[in-house]
Amino acid sequence: MGRMVDERALSQLHHQLIRGLIDKGACPTNSDLANQMSLPPGRVEHLLRSLADIHGVVLHPHTCEPWIIHPFSLTPTINWIEAQRASWWAPCVWCALGVTTLVGGEVRIHTRYGAEGEPLIIAVVDGEPRGCEDVHVHFAIPPAKAWDNVHQHCSMVLPFRSEKSIDDWCARHRLPRGEIVLLPEVARLANSWYGCYSNSDWRKWSVAEAQDIFSQAGLRSRFWDLGARSGKF
Repeated sequence: MGRMVDERALSQLHHQLIRGLIDKGACPTNSDLANQMSLPPGRVEHLLRSLADIHGVVLHPHTCEPWIIHPFSLTPTINWIEAQRASWWAPCVWCALGVTTLVGGEVRIHTRYGAEGEPLIIAVVDGEPRGCEDVHVHFAIPPAKAWDNVHQHCSMVLPFRSEKSIDDWCARHRLPRGEIVLLPEVARLANSWYGCYSNSDWRKWSVAEAQDIFSQAGLRSRFWDLGARSGKF
């Protein structure tokens, strides 16, 4: 870390990134950001690294450019959100529902059960799924460990038809069995978590705030416990 944090500038940068994705379906380049914010390119890179320090963006490993801006992925994934005016990728089903909350209107999430062969299409209106009430979403890795490897965590937030199919999937792939949340509950979580992400005064949730969001969503087991720590989540 060690970088001086300008919270207002980080909020402005995050706003420009998210609004670019919502309005144009693509992330602004670093050059775009420099022009939009009237900043030199070096200052934009400094802010991007500071934003990454608080998990407000995930940068590419070898270049100072956004890779993931939750709930959006800037590279292809199995979760594709289709609207009339644009389309987007998301790292996981939770994030995909977050995208639908931010973009509003009628959209469809295209994904696959267990990231395998069977497709699933989820119709969503203003962040609320229509149908699919019995779709089970499996969170394999506890949120407290999500940022140990956020790509792995997101890749295993997946839809399934039933608890049995989750048990079979975990055994077949030798992957951890976590917790199951029905799709409408995940949509409510996504709305609470991501609903303010396009605001100009956005700020990253603190650990305590994140814990409260889980609790209000009814996610109160040990699996969702973030522990007694400070900082951002």
